[in-house]
Parts: sequence; structure tokens; C-alpha cells
Amino acid sequence: MSMKPTSIATPITSDLLLGALETERTDIGLIPHRLPSSARAQCDEAQFLMAEAQPSGVRIAFQTSATAIELDVLATKRDYIGMPPRPAGVYDLRVNERLERQESVSNGRVLRINMTTGVTAMEPGKPQTLRFADLPAGMKTVEIWLPHDETTELIALRSDAPIAPLAATRKPVWLHHGSSISQGSNAASPTGIWPVIAADQAGMELVNLGFSGNALLDPFVARAIRDTPADFISVKVGINLVNTDVMRLRAFRPAVHGFLDTIRERHATTPLLVISPIFCPIHETTPGPSQADLPALRRGGLLFQAAGNADEVRQGKLTLTIIRDQLRAIVKQRSQSDDDIHYLDGLELYGEADNARLPLPDELHPDAETHRLMGERFADLAFKPDRFTNGKQLRR
Repeated sequence: MSMKPTSIATPITSDLLLGALETERTDIGLIPHRLPSSARAQCDEAQFLMAEAQPSGVRIAFQTSATAIELDVLATKRDYIGMPPRPAGVYDLRVNERLERQESVSNGRVLRINMTTGVTAMEPGKPQTLRFADLPAGMKTVEIWLPHDETTELIALRSDAPIAPLAATRKPVWLHHGSSISQGSNAASPTGIWPVIAADQAGMELVNLGFSGNALLDPFVARAIRDTPADFISVKVGINLVNTDVMRLRAFRPAVHGFLDTIRERHATTPLLVISPIFCPIHETTPGPSQADLPALRRGGLLFQAAGNADEVRQGKLTLTIIRDQLRAIVKQRSQSDDDIHYLDGLELYGEADNARLPLPDELHPDAETHRLMGERFADLAFKPDRFTNGKQLRR
């Protein structure tokens, strides 16, 4: 392995980061955020803040002739007490859009989580160094994709040749909002989550606003989408509304309309795709909330189950079947005066037959193979035939 010194230090600035809406300076480095501080200030719920700070879809991107690159990071690991250790977050290094190397750091801060009691505790940690050596020679585009499920504080970037920001992209910008499935739960690496796979296949520049457990029609998320430049917008909602049991049918329809109205304030004619939930057996006809299967937890496994009752539908509780019907009707209604809004049934991405072949390992989240299936299908359904762009040429 080459030991060529990486003596050139490059400040990590926002012009080297793609996929982040904002950066936060700390005493030792920089934290990429996927929502602005104005949005973060309106929700102090710990799960939301953790998901938002996990840099799904965020990458450090630059041009360089360097063959050795080092990145100092301070990761925040999660430890679910009584369960097997989580795999370390993966950093995918791509050269000219092809995966060249994958690395991880083994240490950092540790967030201890008791799934039974909900109690958490943070243990301090120290920065670690990722080294990518023996890279191809010559000028090239390099991207370091940060872990989609592990908060990462960026400390320092070094190389054995100068680094320069990329020229402005000519790719259309696709802004996507969704749940943990969109953030990438159970995917193997940050470029293996379904939105990245779809963006790669379709030649799109992804901004991923998938937030684990928090696709809840929050107004501050709608405002962030409204205020972010985009050529194509997709909103995938449903599963979190059921598994958190935060909303009844009476509130759901106006909340969806309000969310879409806010986006349309500054994206009046941007293609806007509303996507309903993928197939999830435990909540197709049974309301939430979802809860961890305690016997499985005691055995060291993680499975989810529905804690609601089908009879509660009469009280306005939501199921995935109800949400699909409602979203379809909402988009049909809005399309009478909005030619650029469209609906995609999530069952086209992952349906009952897919579940029989590729079941959800924990009853809620797809595995790595299913992420690839969904990403490839989405690219074909949403982009290749211009099915949802009304023949408009997206910016190139």
C-alpha cells in the first residue's frame, strides 16, 4: 500500500458538500444537516434530531489528481442494549461515479439506547482517520458518501495533491422526502439506498430528505422543500403516520393538502410526485402504533408488530390501505388544477408478491436487495419514460 504523505490540508466547506441543506460549525469540525436550523428549532424530539443529522445522501465531492486521501471524522455510534452490535457506518468512495473503496471507523461517540425503557445515554469518543490510498492516477471526480445512518462530524480533509470543488452540476436536482426506508434503513451502504440507486440510474443529483420515523407531514419540512431549488420533487408518506399513530383520518387529508400547498408556493410547476407506502403486512389493515416485539428483543433480535386493532379504523385510525386510497383521491382532486402533480402507488415499488420473495426482515424495513429492487423500479417508473414530467425537459 502507498504511504505517500497526505500533507495538503483542504478546509471542509459547504462548496465541497452535496446533499446537505446546511452546515453547523462545532469546536472541532463541521456537522452536515439535511434541514436548516429554522426547521430544527421547531422540533426538539430526539429521534427527529438524530435522523436529520444522519447524513443520508450527503457526500464530499471534489476534483483532484490525488492518489491518497485522508478524512478525520467523529462518528456517533448507536448501541441498542441487549442486542447484537450494529454494523459500523460505511463510507463509500467513488471515483468518476464508480465505487472504488469502502471504509469504516470503529470508534467514536456511543449512544446507548434501551429499547424497552426508552432511556438513552451518550458516551464521549475521539476522532478517527479514514485513509483511501492507491487511488487511480490522473485528474478525477471523487465523492466520499457519508454513512446514511450514522451521525458524522467532519474534522479534517488531507490529500497528496490539491483538491478543488466540482463545477456546477448539469444534472437535474431530485429532492425526495420520505421515512426511514428513504433514509436507507437496512441498506448495506450509503450508495446502496434506494433513492441513490434510482438517482444514479436516472442521472439525477439527489437531495435526500428521508427521515427515520419522521415523515409526518411536518410544516417545517414542507417549508424546507419549498425553499430548496429542485427540478423534480417526490414526497413519500404513510408508514410513519401509521406506526407512530400521530394522526386520524379527519386531520390527514387537510394535512396532506397543506403540505403540498406549501411546496407549491415556490415550486408552482415543478413535477411533484406523491408516493404512497410500500407493502407492509403488519399495517396493511391494522392501525398503529408499531412496537418492538419484546420476546424477540430478549432473544437479541429486532422485530416490529402492530399494537393497534382493526376495529379502531371506525374511530378514524389510519392503515396503509386507507392512506393509499386517500392519497390517490387527493392527487386526483388536485390534478384538476395542477397538471404537474402525480401519484405513484408504492405497491409498484414493492408489493405483496415481492414481500413473499423478499420479506421485510424486521417487518418494517427492506433489506439491501430490496433497496436495489426499489431503486431500479423507481428510476424506470418515474424518470425514463417521462411518466411524471408531462414531456418537460428537466434541467441538464
